[in-house]
This record gives sequence, C-alpha cells and structure tokens, in this order.
Amino acid sequence: MNNIDTSGIVRQAREIAAVALRDETRYDGTPFISHADGVAFIVRDEIGLPPECEAAVYLHEATRAHRDIDISAFPQDVRAMVEGLNKISTIKPKDTRLEAENYKKLIVKYSTDPRVTVIKIADRLEVMRHLEMFPKSSRDQKLLETQMLYMPIAHQLGLYNINNELGNIYFRWMEPTQYRQIMAKLKATEKQREELMQEFIEPLKKKLSDEGIVYKLKVRTKTAYSIYRKMQVQKVPFEGVYDVFAIRFIIDCEPDPALEKDLCWKVYSFVTEEYEPDTHRLRDWLTTPRPNGYESLHITVKNKKGVYLEVQIRTRRMDDEAENGAAAHWAYKGIRHEQTMDRWLKSVRYSLEHPVEVSPEDLPAPPTDDIFVFTPTGELRILAAGASVLDFAFNIHSGIGSRCTGGKVNGKPVPIREKLKTGDVVEILTSRNQRPTRDWLNWVVTSKARGKIKQELDVEERKAAAEGREILERRLRNWKLELPDDMLNEFMKARKYSSVLPFMAAIGREEIDVNDIKSFIQNHSAAEAAKIEAMRQEDAARLAAAGGNKPEYNSGGDDILVINAKGVKGLEYKMAGCCNPVFGDDVFGFVTRTQGITIHRNNCPNATRLWEKYPYRCQKVVWQDTNSGSFQAALKIEAAADHAVIGKLMEVIGSFKASIRSFNVSEREKNHVLEYEITARILVPSNLELDKVVSQLSILPKVKSVRRL
Repeated sequence: MNNIDTSGIVRQAREIAAVALRDETRYDGTPFISHADGVAFIVRDEIGLPPECEAAVYLHEATRAHRDIDISAFPQDVRAMVEGLNKISTIKPKDTRLEAENYKKLIVKYSTDPRVTVIKIADRLEVMRHLEMFPKSSRDQKLLETQMLYMPIAHQLGLYNINNELGNIYFRWMEPTQYRQIMAKLKATEKQREELMQEFIEPLKKKLSDEGIVYKLKVRTKTAYSIYRKMQVQKVPFEGVYDVFAIRFIIDCEPDPALEKDLCWKVYSFVTEEYEPDTHRLRDWLTTPRPNGYESLHITVKNKKGVYLEVQIRTRRMDDEAENGAAAHWAYKGIRHEQTMDRWLKSVRYSLEHPVEVSPEDLPAPPTDDIFVFTPTGELRILAAGASVLDFAFNIHSGIGSRCTGGKVNGKPVPIREKLKTGDVVEILTSRNQRPTRDWLNWVVTSKARGKIKQELDVEERKAAAEGREILERRLRNWKLELPDDMLNEFMKARKYSSVLPFMAAIGREEIDVNDIKSFIQNHSAAEAAKIEAMRQEDAARLAAAGGNKPEYNSGGDDILVINAKGVKGLEYKMAGCCNPVFGDDVFGFVTRTQGITIHRNNCPNATRLWEKYPYRCQKVVWQDTNSGSFQAALKIEAAADHAVIGKLMEVIGSFKASIRSFNVSEREKNHVLEYEITARILVPSNLELDKVVSQLSILPKVKSVRRL
C-alpha cells in the first residue's frame, strides 16, 4: 500500500534524509543535507525535472550509507531511480583516463530510468561548485572524473549549459593562470563583441527581410574552456580563435530539399556580398552531407575592421536533425558512441524537452548486451551478457582461466559456471592441478574463453595421444603382434573414431583397453589364417584339375613374371598405389583374390608383411627390356616458404621427360620457421628419368629435402 502523499513526496523524502544524515557533515563542516538540497535545486530549477526526481535525490543520500532505511512506501519509479543512483555512487574508477568509455557505459547501464543519469550530472555539478572544500587528492580525482565522464555525458544529453559550467570549473582549477587570462580577454572584449554583433546583423536583417526570407538568429560566445581547447589543438593565441563569436542563421521554410538548398545559398550570397569570406574555411555540407547526415553551410568572414566571425547557415529541418536526429551535434563533434546508446541518450534528451508527453515506461531501455564487473582491486571488466565466472577468469588471463576452480562473487563462493551480473566484484580461485574439460565449453559465452579452452583441449588431446601411441606400441612389441593400417582403420571404425588422434588419446586416457585391441588382432589373424587355408585348398584343387601343373602367370622363365606397360599376355595387373612403381624399379607381384596382380616395389612399406604372411601369393617380377609407357611417381619436397621456389620446382620438372599430374603446397611451422611441404605427383617413363628429376630438385636453393613416396 502506497502511504506517500504524492503532493508532498519531496517534503517526506527530505525528512527521511534529514534524519539519516543528521550526524554527517561535509568537508567544510556544513551539514551534509546541504549537498542534497543543492542537488535538488539544480534538478528542479535548473533542469526542470519533476518532484519524483527531487525525492530520489534525498532518498539516494539517505540510503547510500544507510541501506536499512525503508523506502518501500514510495512509488516504484522513485525507488528504481534511488537504486540506480546508489549503484553509480559505488563506481570508483581505478584509471578513469584509460577506461573512460567503459565507465560512461557503466553509468548508463545503471540508469534503468533515463532520469538517473541526469540526476547524477546534477549531483556532480553541485560538487564541482563547492570543490574548494575537498582535500587535494579527492579534488584531483573529481576533476579527472568530471572531464572524462560527466562532461561528455552532459554534452550527449544536450545539457549544454551544465557542460559549459563543468568545463569552466575544471579549467579554472586545472589551469588557473590560463583561465584568468582568457576570462580577462573575454571581459575586455565583451563590449566590442556586442558592437560587432549589431554591426554584423543590421545590414543582413534588411536584405533578408526585403527578400522575404523568414529566419531566426542564434548567437553565442565560446566558454573559456572551449576557447582554451581550441587554442591547444590549433596552436594559436586567443586572437587566432576565429569562432570565439559565432552566428547561426536558421531559415524557416518547407522541408523541400531543392528549396532548402536554394535559400541557404541565397543567405550565403548575402553574407559574402557584405563581408569578405575566407574560402579556405568554407564547409559545404549541403551539396555533400557528412556521412552521419549532417547538413549545413559553414563560412568564416572578415568584417571591415578585420575581425573574423564564424557563420553557420541551415534550415529549421536541418537544425532539428543536427540537434536531435541521427546527426546530433554531440555526434558530429566526435563523441564516441554506439547506435543503441545513441538512441537511448536521444530519448533522455527528448524526455527533458517534453516532460508531459513522455513517461519513463515509454522510453527504450539502455543497452543490455554487456555486463560490467570488477576485480577485487576495482579494475573494471566488460563481458558479454550471460558471461560466467569462467569467462571472467579467461578475460583476466588465459593461464588463470585454465587453472580456474571457482570464484567468489561479492565475497560468496560460487562454481565456475556461475553467471555474473553488472556490479559484481569477482575473485578467481585457481589450482595448479586444474585442467580444462570439454564441459567448460558449455559454461562460457565469450569468444576469448571458447578459443583458449579449445586450444588447451587440443594440447591435452595431443599429449594424451602421444601417451596412448607409446602404450600401444610397447604392448604390441611385448605381444609380438602387428597392427597394420587396414586393421587399425577397421578397429577404429567399429569404435566410431574418425581419426587416429582421438583414438590414441582415448588409449592414453584409458578409455580404450589395449587388451581389446589384442583380442581383435588375434581374432583377425585367425580369420585370415582360415581364409589362407581355404585359398590353399582351392589352389590345390585347381592344380589337381589341371593335371598337377602350376597356373601360368609368367611369360619368360620359371616363376618369373615379365611385365611392361602394356600388360602380361592378357593377365590383369596394376601398379600399387602405396609405393607407385616406375619402370626400372626392383619389383614383385602380389596375386590378389579379385583384382588380379598388384605390382609393388621391393622396398614398399607393405613388402615385408606380404612376403611373410602370403609368400605363396608373391610373384617374382622383372621388367621387359624396353618400355613405351608412363608411370606415376609421388615426391615429398620440403623447402623454405618462398613463392619463387614453386616456380623453380615446376621449371626443373618440366625440363625432363616428366609431366606434373598434381602439385599441392601446404605451410607448416618448424622450429619457429615457416616452411613449405609440397606433394608432387608426376608421370615419368622410367626410374632413371625420375632419379634425374630428384637429383636436380635437391640442389635447388632453399630446397631442404626431396624424397620419393
């Protein structure tokens, strides 16, 4: 039940604050309630916010240090503003200058009601007006915060008067000598500027009136701080700042592009007829608007006394868009911003200018894509929404993330998958024995954390795979068993492993029992033995049917098969893909059950196994004396990573009786040096020609090795 009288909401809020703050004083000894009174005055009389905002000021000061005070009877929107102000008051920037943009975003994040930011700026203005009461260390921190945080936000919200006052106070304390000099010059030239304004406007007013152009004039003098900044940037004295005094024409006309441009140029012509223009300082953003949509004509002119004045010419529509639209003044002045934040800040400004038309419920919420969390030392970190303690750990350092066992959030122990929220203070707990697991990928949302976890998992996978391979090879040696590639692939397929690395890693992690592999090899060998016996019996039966004679495979001499590229008297044969025999190589034939005879090199990786297990199916082979065919050979080439090497390799191959069938280049890092690993498949007539190719490739500069596959 709401027991607060809305008509007396400010009075009741102040009474609560007065009780809560009765024993507190400011640095100069005055009651602390005077600070709240000062802020409430700015909120009410200088900005024009409603009574609910005044009440929020008092309740914020009351509950900031006394969280047990009950304010539940006040309206929900007032309580929400108080909560936002209390959160902002906890911000203690560790290094404001380096992280200003992040802290500005945090202030906006805490301002779920857009009026909170405006109240906070009013609070800062009251503090700056009484800066002399603070000790030097506190004063210096507030000056820095004001320049880096609150002045840019005030400018973005369109609180130009407040921004100017904050700037002048900052300037007066930080550069007192420069401030006094500029203020003295402004005061000394004040009368002169008034005279210049009258002299400038009068002849133009008549001409514009005679032409029927309806307009209004805006005039302004830069603040001392703004003048000082321009002097610093342009490296000029006070007298060299052309736009100390500026005039803006705002033409009232229908929003028709052609008409608007015509009227702006017409006013421009009147101004430049009357005054001498500096054509180098003409800025034509009518013909070509700025990328953000800003349209206006800027010209600097000199009067008959030699004084320079800046003149801006635009229509009412252009001025409205420049002040309130996509090309808002604070945007084109270079204030960094994001689209979502721009829209929200623009809505705050609109709510200030139209307090009756817009309620807080109708305004878009501030951006929610990020969360802002702190280290125990107060360092601010920005993470994606939904980030966990583990994300935070990897954000601090990949090594800390990899060893993270949990954390403390606001002093309370939590697991690594605990989700964080804005304002949390997070401490990471680690252990030297901790290692990432695949489950961790389900508990993180940031790309940095996911990438580092995958990287760590890959390292662990390779380490486990190396251990697994060593275990398997040692056991196979002890058992005097072999596991050829075809048998290994068959076993992996049965266990649903697509590649060797995860399979070996599973052995290393003891997820696969090597005794199962032993049983598989033994069963497979028994089955093969049965097949061989069946084939022997089949061959014996065939011999008996043929009268005891051996099958005719050879064409020249006992037990010797003479081959060439054209065939073996009608017998089907092919060159083995595992070793790619070439005419002239020492070779043997292997009689397969379904594909005829396969020709292998004697030094083929599979030769030993075939001769030991199937000696009766191996056939001695010699080449015919002459050859008219071509044979495919594969070469592995290692060379320095230099594009010129590839051209040289192809040039050498092409200079012999050889042609390239395929040429694949991959890069790899070896001993921290980038290298090419090249696989070339070529056609050659004989091993003699192949030897020539290999010999010439090997002596090329930057080629490290050439070997035949």
